[in-house]
Order: sequence, then structure tokens, then C-alpha cells
Amino acid sequence: MKAPNPDTLKLHKDYSRSVITLAVARTDGSETAYFGCSDFKVYAGDLAAAKFEPKELYGHESYVTGVALAGTTLVSGGYDGKLTWFDTAAGKTIRTHDAHAKWIRKVIASPDGALVASVADDMVCKLWDAKTGKIVHELKGHKEKTPNDFGSMLYAVCFSADGKLLATGDKVGHVVVWDAKTGKELGTCEAPVMYTWDKTQRLHSIGGIRSLAFSPDGKQLAVGGMGKVGNIDHLEGKARVEVFDWKEGKRTVEFPGDKFSGLVNRLAWAPDSSWLVGAGGAGEGFLCFFDVAAKKTLRQEKVMTHVHDFAITAAADQITCVGHNKIVTYKLG
Repeated sequence: MKAPNPDTLKLHKDYSRSVITLAVARTDGSETAYFGCSDFKVYAGDLAAAKFEPKELYGHESYVTGVALAGTTLVSGGYDGKLTWFDTAAGKTIRTHDAHAKWIRKVIASPDGALVASVADDMVCKLWDAKTGKIVHELKGHKEKTPNDFGSMLYAVCFSADGKLLATGDKVGHVVVWDAKTGKELGTCEAPVMYTWDKTQRLHSIGGIRSLAFSPDGKQLAVGGMGKVGNIDHLEGKARVEVFDWKEGKRTVEFPGDKFSGLVNRLAWAPDSSWLVGAGGAGEGFLCFFDVAAKKTLRQEKVMTHVHDFAITAAADQITCVGHNKIVTYKLG
């Protein structure tokens, strides 16, 4: 499938919101999107409606930081450590689990919808049977403490396109690749530049791996975050992306950023591998397109919100960005 050229990217719609939208999920062929928000609620909204008015579905006890669709089942997670299963067809909650001991940072579904993965600051990735809600694997490959003996955080998780691989990434730049079926660790990669430790003024750290994405053939793994920071009270580091041959554990390409500052919170490849797109932000947001094979940046677009997440269609012809007080859709092609 030939992907549209990033040069064709155009703003489609721009919706204002009174909350921060931290996560989004939608399926191809549907204009309904699901949102996890800072007001502790999960919403559904029709992106094609004449008037965009998201409907509240249910709530968590803190920020909702992950939403994933497994068929007609929506699974959400939040800083309350809970996962909730919701039947979108019947409009009712199926179950809620006390899933993690600390903040849940991300929730995703496998491409076939059979599994749901959640990662949290207890430094565990849990794989769940999407239908029954039972745990399939508990993956423990990340240290609970940073090298400076502070609590670490597990921000990022992704599946490969065939669902056979899973990758997880933490605050200090450590990535683990797993066999999704067996739970076996297959390899590791290191991106230490994405972690900044202030040993003199704040005794505090910032950064970490915030996004991961396998190339369509599963051979490359893109890692998103932020470069080194001078003042760790601000997201002033340049948006940074690194690409690895994960089997060798070697970085093959780096995009250190030359225009936008802040975290790369989401990454996705075009279906034909012709480009990689990253989104994130600091005071403002961005979409950046990269040609990994040619090792060059193709396009950098300002987005009028710090982008926390986006949903992209299988054909890569539409991107729905969510963030601070806005939901923004773009079209390509």
C-alpha cells in the first residue's frame, strides 16, 4: 500500500475542548473516536458531526492516560491504576480491574484485537486477554529505580504490525523487545540521551522514552523522546527520534531535532515504510515526518496544541491529534 506524501498534509478540523485529552482510539471506517481525559472521564465523539459534542461514557478516579479498541471493546487505564473494559455496542461497562500498583501510562491493543497491553510506573507491562480480561503475561524487564536511586517510570509500549512482537520503554532510555506469545525477552536497546539527570540543583530527572513504533516489517524500532535538557523544570530539550535495528541492539538513524522542543509522545510508520511520523510538544505541539532510509527530515508542522497522542488510519491518510484543550484532525493525499 503506497502511503500519501507528507507534503499533502492539510488541516481538516480543529475542535476546542475544556479539558486535556491524553489518549485517543478509533477504528478504520468509523468517524467515532474515544478519548481519555484529564477530568478523569472517557468520552466518545463523532468527528463527522456538524457540531462536535463528545458524550461521557464512564469515569476513572484520576487522569485517563490510555484508551484502546479491541473490536467493539474499549479498554481504558489511568493514574488510578485501574483498567476498565467497556462494550461500545451495548454501551455498558463489562469489568474493572485493579491492574497496576502505580500510575498507568499507556494502554494499547494488538492489531488483531486479541490482546491488550498496559504499562505503568510499577515497571511492569501486563498483557491481557481482551475478551476475558485475564492476564496472559506479566513482563518485568525494567528496573524500579534510576541509576540515581529515584523511582523510574514505564511510559511506552507498542506491538509490531503482525502482533508477534511487543516493545516497552522506560524513563532512563532502556527498551525491551518481547515475544508477545511466549513473554520471552528477545532483545534490548538503549537511548540514554533521552534521559536528563540534574545532579546539582534539583536532584531530579526529566525525559525518558515516551513513544515506540515498529517498522511494518518488524525489523526496525523507532524510539521517541527528548534530547538533553539544561533546565529540567521545562521541556526545553529538542524533540528527538532514534531508530534501531533491535535484533542487533544498534542505533542506525537519529533525528536530534532542529526546530521543535518537547517530548515525542507518539510515533507511527507509513504502511509502506516510506516515512515515520512523530508528534508531541512542549508549549506548542508538532508533527514531524522523517524518511528513515534517507536519514532526513521531510516535513515539520506546528500543531496548535501539545500533542499527547494521535490515531492514524491504516492507509495513513488521516491523523487525529489530541492534547491540551484541542482535538485536531489532518488529512493526507
